[in-house]
Amino acid sequence: MQASANNLNNTTITDHLVSRCKKGDVHAFRDLYNAYSGAMYNICLRMTGNTADAEDTLQEAFMQIFRNIERLENAGSVTAWIKRIVVNHCLSHLRRKKVYFEEVDNIDIEEDKAIVDEDNFAWTVAAIKEAIHVLPPGYRTVLNLYIFEEYSHKEIANMLDISESTVKTQYMRAKDKVRQIIKQKK
Repeated sequence: MQASANNLNNTTITDHLVSRCKKGDVHAFRDLYNAYSGAMYNICLRMTGNTADAEDTLQEAFMQIFRNIERLENAGSVTAWIKRIVVNHCLSHLRRKKVYFEEVDNIDIEEDKAIVDEDNFAWTVAAIKEAIHVLPPGYRTVLNLYIFEEYSHKEIANMLDISESTVKTQYMRAKDKVRQIIKQKK
């Protein structure tokens, strides 16, 4: 039974796959990698900003996953477990590259409540991806963790060892920068 991204929500298939991995079944490891590597590569690419770093980070993460699969107690949470390892490897990579997060304390951050005229606002997915890609690494990291990986500001602050207000500021500045980049390209 080969796992694919389409049937990983099926707990029986996931339990069986993890069980086989824990027994050292190399085919199960391959199936696990094939099932998750595409989605996890996208996380790595969004966070690192380039293909070489994304590939290296993904490889390091899966090596850790394979070494530690026996520690996974609940196969039903395998997706969250793998994602956490991948995100942590991405964050380690960014720390090694000395990504800078500007500390900000005691600043009130207002949520952006601007009304957008969608008819006159022709953002395409490609333009947004390109704008995110050229963001400074600190902005890009916070934006990706919040929007795409759905971590809370508090969780991101803990991951990055920065204050929650800094996370909120970095996120707001990232959104503003994306808007500026796209408007300049129009």
